Amino acid sequence: MALIEALLSQGYGIGTVFGVLLLCLVIYLLSISSSSKDEENKYPPGPKPLPLVGNLHMLNLKKTYLSIWELSKQYGSVYTVHFGPKKVVILSGYKVVKQALVNLSEEFGDRDITPIFHDFNQGYGIVFSNGENWREMRRFALSNLRDFGMGKKRSEEIIIEETQYLKEEFEKFEGKPFETTLPVAMAVSNVISAIVFSTRLEYSNTKLHRMINRAYENMRMIGSASVQLYNMFPWIRPFVANQKRIVNNVKETFRQSEEIINDLKKTLNPQVPRGIAECFLIRQQKDEESGKTDSFYNSMNLYCTMNNLFGAGTDTTASTLRWCLLLMAKYSEIQAEVQDEIDRVIGGRQPMAVDRKNLPYTDAVIHETQRYANVVPLGSPHQTTCDVHLNGYFIKKGTSVWPLLVSVLRDENEWETPNSFNPGHFLDKQGQFVKKDAFMPFSAGRRVCPGESLARMELFLFLTSLLQHFRFTPPPGVSADDLDLSPVVGFTLNPAPHKLCAVKRS
Repeated sequence: MALIEALLSQGYGIGTVFGVLLLCLVIYLLSISSSSKDEENKYPPGPKPLPLVGNLHMLNLKKTYLSIWELSKQYGSVYTVHFGPKKVVILSGYKVVKQALVNLSEEFGDRDITPIFHDFNQGYGIVFSNGENWREMRRFALSNLRDFGMGKKRSEEIIIEETQYLKEEFEKFEGKPFETTLPVAMAVSNVISAIVFSTRLEYSNTKLHRMINRAYENMRMIGSASVQLYNMFPWIRPFVANQKRIVNNVKETFRQSEEIINDLKKTLNPQVPRGIAECFLIRQQKDEESGKTDSFYNSMNLYCTMNNLFGAGTDTTASTLRWCLLLMAKYSEIQAEVQDEIDRVIGGRQPMAVDRKNLPYTDAVIHETQRYANVVPLGSPHQTTCDVHLNGYFIKKGTSVWPLLVSVLRDENEWETPNSFNPGHFLDKQGQFVKKDAFMPFSAGRRVCPGESLARMELFLFLTSLLQHFRFTPPPGVSADDLDLSPVVGFTLNPAPHKLCAVKRS
């Protein structure tokens, strides 16, 4: 029904819909012929699929992560869901996700590249590639992120400089209500832009606005019902308007990146690279001069890798920081306690990364925001590299596997109050910060987010600097209870549109 409704809602006639369903039936009949072998090997259990649609009738594609999380209560921590004709193994709960991603990281280490991501990455870059291309691009990215300051003094200097610009931007609103999305995203994107492209754009720059808006629009549309259906039934692409819009947005971002990179080429000094993009260009130049014909340092990997870093370095960090500010406005007593700690330990000077160890409550609030906000609830889809057994079940090579991060971050066996915002999850009885193994907002294993340490530093320095200077409140006439914590669901979970007041502290 979900497929029929989606097609009809876009204006396609009964004849077209019938043709699509007939094609689905052919694929389904071809796919079920191998099911008996799965049963012999004790394949993970799951709800019985219907012809054509699999288990779609049981899922709410507007909140897919909640639907499949709910199924785990019936079918256990390792189970199968059929998204149309595609069989997907779901991993639910901290123990089994850790077992797969950490203990069996090689076996579960490939990326399942769904049609929408193949459309604009085509197997290049870091996030949505496999094999030697992925290994080489990840090595390159990690090495150069370290060289250009990820987790070091250089990145701290870039972030601190950007906090000043963001505070000035907030001050322009003079304590009146404003939407936090664009200024926060501009600040975070400027940090990664400085590291990748060695450039910074003014907050008034319309090119930056468009780049950010395209990124947010794509994240929303990638999680839409129509694109999810496209990933299950790729032959419906001509009927999926969102697919066309996403690809066009990516093309425009590539074009904008090409402008930046062409400017970098004009002043490129192979002895003194100023950012990660220039390091790539230098390596590309060397491979071309040596006559290497199978180099991974080609134009597609350049644009895909740089945009993977830019996109991943903006969306999740900016979304988490917005969740932080919203939660501070909603829970004013927690905000006050954070500010008391900042005032007591730091006073009026600029917060530094080394202050984190002396701000346990602030650190706990940031970690709890990441846990509670659950920005990437489904994680990113994995694929098995070989036949493997997990929890007594057999999973074939090439099977799509979804490690459900929401089930880890809200695991009732790991968190005292999993569905409540509670900084105490990360504090001991003495009020000192404690690490938790089930804290996996960046995923885990060999596909863990390469920019984790940079994101952690950004969240700490931005939040402490902002709370040192501002008190965040709901708009006049709006109570804290009225602030909505329901997320806007896309590929990531963002706060619903809202306004806050940033009131200067005396």
